[in-house]
Amino acid sequence: MPHAGWVTLPPAGLFDPEVLRDPYPYLARLRDTDRVHRVEGTRIHLVSRWDDVQVVVRRPEDFSSHLREVLALDADGTVGQRSMDGDGTLTQVLATADDPAHRTHRTLLMSALSKHVQALSGFVASRTDEVWDDVLARSALGTPVDLVALLADPLPLSVVARLVGLPEDELPQVLPWVLESTELLGGVVGADRVDLLVLSVSRLWSYLEDLLEARLTGPVRAAGDDLVGLLAQEVRDGGLEAATAVLILIQVLGAGSESTSALLGSLLRTLAERPDVHRRLHDEPDLVDAFVDEVLRMESPFRGHYRSVARPCWLAGVPLVPGDHLLLLWGAANRDERRFGDPDVLDLDRPGVRRHLAFGHGMHFCAGSALARLEATSVVSKVVAECESIALDEARWVPSVFVRRHDRLHALL
Repeated sequence: MPHAGWVTLPPAGLFDPEVLRDPYPYLARLRDTDRVHRVEGTRIHLVSRWDDVQVVVRRPEDFSSHLREVLALDADGTVGQRSMDGDGTLTQVLATADDPAHRTHRTLLMSALSKHVQALSGFVASRTDEVWDDVLARSALGTPVDLVALLADPLPLSVVARLVGLPEDELPQVLPWVLESTELLGGVVGADRVDLLVLSVSRLWSYLEDLLEARLTGPVRAAGDDLVGLLAQEVRDGGLEAATAVLILIQVLGAGSESTSALLGSLLRTLAERPDVHRRLHDEPDLVDAFVDEVLRMESPFRGHYRSVARPCWLAGVPLVPGDHLLLLWGAANRDERRFGDPDVLDLDRPGVRRHLAFGHGMHFCAGSALARLEATSVVSKVVAECESIALDEARWVPSVFVRRHDRLHALL
């Protein structure tokens, strides 16, 4: 039965084409009228208010991070839910794991990050120069360039691949597999693409499995070489199953490349649509950090993450039981007027903007957030210093309830 405060919303909800393109009016209605909204025909609830999201992430004993079910648009146009854990057989890692497994996985990732942060800083700067030079060369032809294909996609994958230990010359082959590996989470997948996505995941798995196996059977390398090296050493020592190590690599590649690609696309689009902001950043480069955080708040790269209910409990007056699931809507919470004044306004002078939820919160706060910021500030600083303006020609969002990312951003420079 509907709980108190139930309201009539678009039948397709988050999957309504207009909501996929511009979700914020719909999310504002959820915050105001149905803050824990059960999606009709499912046991998945949308959590949209800042305070309620905070409650969930602070109560892991009630709300597990395990990814069990996701929203999905069925072939007949109805919204349902799709199992993502192989009926409980799939190992949960990193963002979808609970402690103590989560702590073990995160420690390995943070070790790789800490050992490589200085080298990665220099690599981000040099790689930004390379991709930007390519953009300028293409734009000199006088036709629109695709800032996603030339910049927003290849830069993050290059960076996370350096952290992981992937050969640079194999990245063009790997990129489609990485982006397609998370597409099922978006819920908007036609029947004609399901087989392709499953094949992409299989190919990515095999590729990373071979990479790990080469480290396991080859000469023992220093544990700190890269993430593959750290994971291989952990497998050798018996602390990790090889299959779990592969799953960690898949998640790091997917999250580290797609989320930062999403952020870069939103930053570039904002610069194109707000020439006044572009000019101010050119004149006041110290504001680039604030700009990155405001765009993170306003266009959170991940629209949300799922939680599964671990035991009977309540949230905002709504009873929940095991078998229920939550979708924590970071994008909605980050525009909650109860937390941020004038939340739909980009304000470079906004106080306390770093308290947004675009990188998650609590024990699952994004381990790669500093790296994403480094890439974002590198790109924005380069663009506002060397480009007077960006004229947007065509922009298209990926249709997804999971990620807020462009798959096309054509512009004239």
